[in-house]
Amino acid sequence: MSTSVTAHRRALHRIPELDDQLPETLAYVVSVLKPLSCGLSFPIPGSVCAFFDAGKPETAAFRADMDALPVTEATGLPYASQHPGVMHACGHDGHTAMALALAEHVSAHLAELPRNVLFLFQPAEETTGGAKRLCESGILKRCHVTRVFGLHLWPGLEAGSVFTRPGPLMARSNEVTVTVTGKSVHLSRAVEGRDALAAGAEYLRRAYAMVDALPPEEPRAFLFGKMTSGTVRNAVSGETRLEGSLRTYREETYRHCRERLAAIGEAVAAETGCGVEVYLNEGYPAVWNHEGLYETVRAALGPDAPAPLDAPALAAEDFSFYQREVPGVFFFLGVGKTAELHAPEFCFDDEAVLPKGVAFLERLLRMA
Repeated sequence: MSTSVTAHRRALHRIPELDDQLPETLAYVVSVLKPLSCGLSFPIPGSVCAFFDAGKPETAAFRADMDALPVTEATGLPYASQHPGVMHACGHDGHTAMALALAEHVSAHLAELPRNVLFLFQPAEETTGGAKRLCESGILKRCHVTRVFGLHLWPGLEAGSVFTRPGPLMARSNEVTVTVTGKSVHLSRAVEGRDALAAGAEYLRRAYAMVDALPPEEPRAFLFGKMTSGTVRNAVSGETRLEGSLRTYREETYRHCRERLAAIGEAVAAETGCGVEVYLNEGYPAVWNHEGLYETVRAALGPDAPAPLDAPALAAEDFSFYQREVPGVFFFLGVGKTAELHAPEFCFDDEAVLPKGVAFLERLLRMA
Protein backbone atom coordinates (compact mmCIF):
# COMPACT_ATOMS: atom_id res chain seq x y z
CA MET A 1 0.00 0.00 0.00
CA SER A 2 2.77 2.44 0.90
CA THR A 3 4.39 1.94 -2.49
CA SER A 4 1.05 2.37 -4.23
CA VAL A 5 0.04 5.60 -2.51
CA THR A 6 3.46 7.17 -3.00
CA ALA A 7 3.52 6.21 -6.67
CA HIS A 8 0.06 7.69 -7.17
CA ARG A 9 1.04 10.94 -5.45
CA ARG A 10 4.19 11.41 -7.50
CA ALA A 11 2.46 10.63 -10.78
CA LEU A 12 -0.27 13.15 -9.97
CA HIS A 13 2.22 15.75 -8.76
CA ARG A 14 3.80 15.83 -12.23
CA ILE A 15 0.53 16.70 -13.99
CA PRO A 16 -1.23 19.47 -11.98
CA GLU A 17 -4.27 21.05 -13.60
CA LEU A 18 -6.66 23.85 -12.68
CA ASP A 19 -10.33 24.27 -11.80
CA ASP A 20 -12.44 21.67 -13.62
CA GLN A 21 -10.09 21.33 -16.61
CA LEU A 22 -8.41 18.13 -15.45
CA PRO A 23 -8.02 15.80 -18.47
CA GLU A 24 -4.66 14.26 -17.52
CA THR A 25 -5.56 13.97 -13.85
CA LEU A 26 -8.90 12.33 -14.64
CA ALA A 27 -7.29 9.96 -17.10
CA TYR A 28 -4.85 8.82 -14.42
CA VAL A 29 -7.53 8.43 -11.74
CA VAL A 30 -9.83 6.51 -14.08
CA SER A 31 -6.98 4.23 -15.16
CA VAL A 32 -6.49 3.21 -11.52
CA LEU A 33 -10.22 2.79 -10.80
CA LYS A 34 -11.28 0.91 -13.96
CA PRO A 35 -9.81 -2.49 -12.99
CA LEU A 36 -11.46 -2.31 -9.55
CA SER A 37 -14.87 -3.73 -8.59
CA CYS A 38 -16.73 -0.42 -8.78
CA GLY A 39 -19.09 1.48 -11.01
CA LEU A 40 -17.84 4.79 -12.40
CA SER A 41 -19.88 7.91 -13.09
CA PHE A 42 -19.03 11.47 -14.12
CA PRO A 43 -21.73 13.66 -12.55
CA ILE A 44 -20.14 17.06 -13.31
CA PRO A 45 -17.29 18.20 -15.59
CA GLY A 46 -13.90 17.35 -14.14
CA SER A 47 -15.21 14.72 -11.72
CA VAL A 48 -15.36 10.96 -11.38
CA CYS A 49 -17.23 9.00 -8.72
CA ALA A 50 -16.52 5.36 -7.89
CA PHE A 51 -19.28 3.33 -6.21
CA PHE A 52 -18.43 0.04 -4.52
CA ASP A 53 -21.67 -1.86 -3.95
CA ALA A 54 -21.44 -4.20 -0.96
CA GLY A 55 -25.18 -4.84 -1.03
CA LYS A 56 -25.75 -2.80 2.12
CA PRO A 57 -28.50 -0.20 2.69
CA GLU A 58 -26.08 2.59 3.63
CA THR A 59 -22.99 4.10 2.03
CA ALA A 60 -19.93 5.85 3.44
CA ALA A 61 -18.43 8.49 1.14
CA PHE A 62 -14.83 9.70 0.93
CA ARG A 63 -13.90 12.96 -0.80
CA ALA A 64 -10.72 13.71 -2.75
CA ASP A 65 -10.10 17.09 -4.42
CA MET A 66 -7.99 16.94 -7.58
CA ASP A 67 -7.32 20.51 -8.74
CA ALA A 68 -4.03 22.38 -8.35
CA LEU A 69 -3.01 26.04 -8.12
CA PRO A 70 -1.58 28.65 -10.53
CA VAL A 71 1.79 28.56 -8.72
CA THR A 72 5.27 28.05 -10.21
CA GLU A 73 6.86 25.18 -8.33
CA ALA A 74 10.13 25.77 -6.47
CA THR A 75 10.59 22.46 -4.63
CA GLY A 76 13.36 20.95 -6.76
CA LEU A 77 11.65 17.56 -6.51
CA PRO A 78 12.60 14.98 -9.16
CA TYR A 79 8.88 14.56 -9.86
CA ALA A 80 8.11 18.31 -9.95
CA SER A 81 5.31 19.76 -12.06
CA GLN A 82 5.65 19.30 -15.81
CA HIS A 83 3.09 22.05 -16.40
CA PRO A 84 4.68 25.52 -16.22
CA GLY A 85 3.00 27.87 -13.80
CA VAL A 86 0.81 25.16 -12.23
CA MET A 87 1.57 23.20 -9.05
CA HIS A 88 -0.01 20.93 -6.47
CA ALA A 89 0.83 23.42 -3.72
CA CYS A 90 -2.11 22.52 -1.47
CA GLY A 91 -1.67 18.77 -1.15
CA HIS A 92 -4.52 17.71 -3.41
CA ASP A 93 -2.21 15.23 -5.12
CA GLY A 94 -1.78 13.58 -1.72
CA HIS A 95 -5.53 13.60 -1.06
CA THR A 96 -6.24 11.94 -4.41
CA ALA A 97 -3.43 9.42 -3.97
CA MET A 98 -4.77 8.34 -0.58
CA ALA A 99 -8.28 7.96 -1.99
CA LEU A 100 -6.95 5.81 -4.83
CA ALA A 101 -5.01 3.60 -2.41
CA LEU A 102 -8.11 3.30 -0.24
CA ALA A 103 -10.20 2.36 -3.28
CA GLU A 104 -7.74 -0.42 -4.06
CA HIS A 105 -8.14 -1.67 -0.49
CA VAL A 106 -11.94 -1.50 -0.70
CA SER A 107 -11.95 -3.49 -3.93
CA ALA A 108 -9.97 -6.28 -2.26
CA HIS A 109 -12.04 -6.31 0.96
CA LEU A 110 -15.53 -5.21 -0.07
CA ALA A 111 -17.32 -8.24 1.39
CA GLU A 112 -15.88 -7.46 4.83
CA LEU A 113 -17.14 -3.87 5.00
CA PRO A 114 -20.25 -2.73 6.89
CA ARG A 115 -21.34 -0.29 4.18
CA ASN A 116 -21.13 0.42 0.50
CA VAL A 117 -18.40 2.93 -0.33
CA LEU A 118 -18.52 5.98 -2.62
CA PHE A 119 -15.43 7.93 -3.67
CA LEU A 120 -16.00 11.52 -4.73
CA PHE A 121 -13.10 12.72 -6.89
CA GLN A 122 -14.01 16.37 -7.37
CA PRO A 123 -12.66 19.39 -9.25
CA ALA A 124 -12.52 23.10 -8.42
CA GLU A 125 -12.06 23.12 -4.66
CA GLU A 126 -9.70 26.05 -5.08
CA THR A 127 -11.99 28.07 -7.32
CA THR A 128 -15.75 27.66 -7.74
CA GLY A 129 -16.63 24.91 -5.28
CA GLY A 130 -16.85 21.62 -7.13
CA ALA A 131 -18.34 20.04 -4.01
CA LYS A 132 -21.47 22.18 -4.30
CA ARG A 133 -22.09 21.13 -7.89
CA LEU A 134 -21.42 17.49 -7.06
CA CYS A 135 -24.01 17.65 -4.27
CA GLU A 136 -26.49 19.27 -6.66
CA SER A 137 -26.01 16.35 -9.07
CA GLY A 138 -27.81 14.11 -6.57
CA ILE A 139 -24.98 11.58 -6.32
CA LEU A 140 -25.18 11.38 -2.51
CA LYS A 141 -28.89 10.54 -2.56
CA ARG A 142 -28.62 8.08 -5.44
CA CYS A 143 -25.92 6.16 -3.60
CA HIS A 144 -27.67 6.33 -0.19
CA VAL A 145 -24.78 8.12 1.51
CA THR A 146 -25.29 8.49 5.27
CA ARG A 147 -21.83 9.72 6.27
CA VAL A 148 -18.98 11.51 4.49
CA PHE A 149 -15.30 11.88 5.37
CA GLY A 150 -12.42 13.92 4.02
CA LEU A 151 -8.97 14.95 5.13
CA HIS A 152 -6.45 17.64 4.30
CA LEU A 153 -2.68 17.67 4.58
CA TRP A 154 -1.71 20.27 7.17
CA PRO A 155 1.67 21.94 7.83
CA GLY A 156 2.71 22.54 11.41
CA LEU A 157 1.03 19.44 12.82
CA GLU A 158 2.94 16.27 13.71
CA ALA A 159 3.77 14.36 10.54
CA GLY A 160 1.54 11.34 10.00
CA SER A 161 -0.84 12.16 12.86
CA VAL A 162 -4.53 12.95 12.35
CA PHE A 163 -6.30 15.84 14.09
CA THR A 164 -9.84 17.20 14.21
CA ARG A 165 -12.48 18.62 16.54
CA PRO A 166 -16.28 18.52 16.87
CA GLY A 167 -18.22 21.49 15.54
CA PRO A 168 -16.35 24.31 13.75
CA LEU A 169 -13.12 23.21 12.06
CA MET A 170 -12.68 25.66 9.16
CA ALA A 171 -14.17 29.06 8.43
CA ARG A 172 -16.92 30.33 6.22
CA SER A 173 -15.26 32.37 3.47
CA ASN A 174 -16.82 35.33 1.69
CA GLU A 175 -15.16 37.77 -0.67
CA VAL A 176 -16.16 41.38 0.02
CA THR A 177 -16.10 44.01 -2.73
CA VAL A 178 -16.99 47.65 -2.07
CA THR A 179 -17.33 50.09 -4.97
CA VAL A 180 -17.53 53.81 -4.13
CA THR A 181 -18.58 56.19 -6.91
CA GLY A 182 -17.88 59.89 -6.46
CA LYS A 183 -17.34 62.89 -8.72
CA SER A 184 -13.88 63.69 -10.00
CA VAL A 185 -12.86 67.36 -10.36
CA HIS A 186 -9.56 69.23 -10.35
CA LEU A 187 -7.97 69.93 -6.97
CA SER A 188 -8.64 73.67 -7.40
CA ARG A 189 -12.40 72.95 -7.50
CA ALA A 190 -12.44 70.17 -4.91
CA VAL A 191 -15.49 71.62 -3.19
CA GLU A 192 -17.50 70.75 -6.31
CA GLY A 193 -16.48 67.07 -6.25
CA ARG A 194 -17.42 64.03 -4.23
CA ASP A 195 -14.28 62.35 -2.90
CA ALA A 196 -14.50 58.60 -3.44
CA LEU A 197 -11.08 58.07 -1.84
CA ALA A 198 -12.05 59.72 1.43
CA ALA A 199 -15.38 57.87 1.43
CA GLY A 200 -13.63 54.57 0.79
CA ALA A 201 -11.18 55.18 3.61
CA GLU A 202 -14.06 56.02 5.97
CA TYR A 203 -15.87 52.84 4.93
CA LEU A 204 -12.75 50.78 5.66
CA ARG A 205 -12.32 52.38 9.08
CA ARG A 206 -15.92 51.72 10.13
CA ALA A 207 -15.97 48.17 8.73
CA TYR A 208 -12.83 47.23 10.67
CA ALA A 209 -14.26 48.78 13.84
CA MET A 210 -17.47 46.78 13.42
CA VAL A 211 -15.64 43.45 13.19
CA ASP A 212 -13.28 44.38 16.02
CA ALA A 213 -16.31 45.00 18.24
CA LEU A 214 -17.53 41.39 17.94
CA PRO A 215 -17.17 39.31 21.11
CA PRO A 216 -13.56 38.15 21.56
CA GLU A 217 -14.67 34.52 21.91
CA GLU A 218 -16.16 34.64 18.39
CA PRO A 219 -13.37 33.64 15.95
CA ARG A 220 -13.31 35.73 12.78
CA ALA A 221 -10.99 37.46 10.35
CA PHE A 222 -11.66 40.43 8.10
CA LEU A 223 -9.24 42.25 5.85
CA PHE A 224 -9.25 44.45 2.79
CA GLY A 225 -6.10 43.41 0.97
CA LYS A 226 -6.53 45.70 -2.02
CA MET A 227 -7.68 49.31 -2.45
CA THR A 228 -7.57 51.22 -5.74
CA SER A 229 -8.69 54.80 -6.24
CA GLY A 230 -8.37 57.84 -8.47
CA THR A 231 -6.30 58.63 -11.53
CA VAL A 232 -3.91 61.52 -10.72
CA ARG A 233 -2.55 63.21 -7.61
CA ASN A 234 -4.18 66.60 -8.19
CA ALA A 235 -7.78 65.54 -8.78
CA VAL A 236 -10.56 64.34 -6.52
CA SER A 237 -10.96 60.59 -6.89
CA GLY A 238 -14.07 59.60 -8.80
CA GLU A 239 -14.03 55.91 -7.87
CA THR A 240 -12.62 53.66 -5.15
CA ARG A 241 -12.68 49.88 -5.05
CA LEU A 242 -11.98 47.84 -1.93
CA GLU A 243 -11.40 44.09 -2.19
CA GLY A 244 -11.30 41.93 0.91
CA SER A 245 -12.26 38.68 2.61
CA LEU A 246 -14.44 37.84 5.58
CA ARG A 247 -13.98 34.63 7.59
CA THR A 248 -16.58 33.55 10.16
CA TYR A 249 -17.94 30.30 11.61
CA ARG A 250 -21.47 30.77 12.88
CA GLU A 251 -24.24 31.71 10.47
CA GLU A 252 -25.48 34.29 12.98
CA THR A 253 -22.09 36.03 12.92
CA TYR A 254 -21.97 35.97 9.14
CA ARG A 255 -25.46 37.44 8.83
CA HIS A 256 -24.62 40.14 11.38
CA CYS A 257 -21.47 41.13 9.48
CA ARG A 258 -23.25 41.10 6.12
CA GLU A 259 -26.04 43.33 7.40
CA ARG A 260 -23.67 45.72 9.15
CA LEU A 261 -21.39 46.00 6.12
CA ALA A 262 -24.40 46.99 4.01
CA ALA A 263 -25.58 49.47 6.66
CA ILE A 264 -22.14 51.09 6.84
CA GLY A 265 -22.26 51.55 3.08
CA GLU A 266 -25.62 53.26 3.31
CA ALA A 267 -24.39 55.58 6.08
CA VAL A 268 -21.19 56.55 4.25
CA ALA A 269 -23.18 57.19 1.07
CA ALA A 270 -25.63 59.46 2.92
CA GLU A 271 -22.84 61.43 4.58
CA THR A 272 -20.53 61.86 1.59
CA GLY A 273 -22.91 61.99 -1.38
CA CYS A 274 -21.02 59.13 -3.02
CA GLY A 275 -22.61 55.94 -4.27
CA VAL A 276 -21.53 52.91 -2.22
CA GLU A 277 -22.17 49.36 -3.44
CA VAL A 278 -21.30 46.47 -1.10
CA TYR A 279 -21.14 42.94 -2.51
CA LEU A 280 -20.43 39.66 -0.71
CA ASN A 281 -20.11 36.54 -2.82
CA GLU A 282 -21.74 33.26 -1.80
CA GLY A 283 -18.41 31.73 -0.74
CA TYR A 284 -18.05 28.44 1.10
CA PRO A 285 -19.93 27.61 4.31
CA ALA A 286 -17.97 26.77 7.44
CA VAL A 287 -16.64 23.23 7.78
CA TRP A 288 -18.69 22.11 10.78
CA ASN A 289 -18.01 18.58 11.96
CA HIS A 290 -21.13 16.63 12.93
CA GLU A 291 -20.89 16.18 16.69
CA GLY A 292 -22.61 12.78 16.74
CA LEU A 293 -20.45 11.31 13.97
CA TYR A 294 -17.35 12.80 15.60
CA GLU A 295 -18.20 10.97 18.83
CA THR A 296 -18.80 7.75 16.87
CA VAL A 297 -15.34 8.06 15.32
CA ARG A 298 -13.69 8.84 18.64
CA ALA A 299 -15.35 5.92 20.42
CA ALA A 300 -14.85 3.41 17.61
CA LEU A 301 -11.17 4.16 17.03
CA GLY A 302 -10.20 4.38 20.70
CA PRO A 303 -6.44 4.90 20.99
CA ASP A 304 -6.26 5.45 17.20
CA ALA A 305 -8.80 8.30 17.31
CA PRO A 306 -7.73 11.71 15.95
CA ALA A 307 -5.94 14.04 18.32
CA PRO A 308 -8.12 17.00 19.39
CA LEU A 309 -7.54 20.50 18.03
CA ASP A 310 -8.00 23.32 20.52
CA ALA A 311 -9.27 25.85 18.00
CA PRO A 312 -10.63 25.93 14.44
CA ALA A 313 -8.58 27.15 11.47
CA LEU A 314 -9.40 30.35 9.60
CA ALA A 315 -8.84 28.66 6.24
CA ALA A 316 -11.86 27.64 4.13
CA GLU A 317 -12.84 24.41 2.35
CA ASP A 318 -15.73 23.38 0.11
CA PHE A 319 -16.06 20.03 1.95
CA SER A 320 -18.63 22.02 3.93
CA PHE A 321 -21.18 21.54 1.14
CA TYR A 322 -21.20 17.77 1.70
CA GLN A 323 -21.78 18.36 5.41
CA ARG A 324 -24.94 20.29 4.55
CA GLU A 325 -26.30 17.15 2.90
CA VAL A 326 -25.24 14.36 5.28
CA PRO A 327 -23.32 14.04 8.56
CA GLY A 328 -19.63 14.53 7.86
CA VAL A 329 -16.28 14.85 9.60
CA PHE A 330 -13.19 16.50 8.14
CA PHE A 331 -9.67 15.79 9.41
CA PHE A 332 -6.20 17.32 9.21
CA LEU A 333 -3.28 15.00 8.44
CA GLY A 334 -0.07 16.55 9.75
CA VAL A 335 2.95 16.92 7.47
CA GLY A 336 5.31 18.45 10.05
CA LYS A 337 7.40 21.56 9.58
CA THR A 338 7.02 22.42 5.92
CA ALA A 339 6.38 25.48 3.80
CA GLU A 340 2.84 26.78 4.08
CA LEU A 341 0.03 25.59 1.84
CA HIS A 342 -0.08 27.46 -1.50
CA ALA A 343 3.65 28.28 -1.25
CA PRO A 344 5.87 27.43 -4.26
CA GLU A 345 8.14 25.45 -1.87
CA PHE A 346 5.38 23.32 -0.33
CA CYS A 347 6.39 19.67 -0.16
CA PHE A 348 6.31 16.88 2.40
CA ASP A 349 7.64 13.40 3.12
CA ASP A 350 5.04 11.38 1.24
CA GLU A 351 6.59 8.03 2.25
CA ALA A 352 6.20 8.89 5.93
CA VAL A 353 2.83 10.69 5.83
CA LEU A 354 0.54 9.19 3.20
CA PRO A 355 0.57 5.52 4.32
CA LYS A 356 -0.49 6.65 7.79
CA GLY A 357 -3.31 8.65 6.25
CA VAL A 358 -4.51 5.63 4.29
CA ALA A 359 -4.33 3.44 7.40
CA PHE A 360 -6.51 5.95 9.25
CA LEU A 361 -9.05 6.01 6.41
CA GLU A 362 -9.16 2.20 6.42
CA ARG A 363 -10.15 2.31 10.08
CA LEU A 364 -12.98 4.71 9.24
CA LEU A 365 -14.19 2.25 6.58
CA ARG A 366 -14.66 -0.50 9.13
CA MET A 367 -16.52 1.46 11.80
CA ALA A 368 -19.91 0.06 12.73
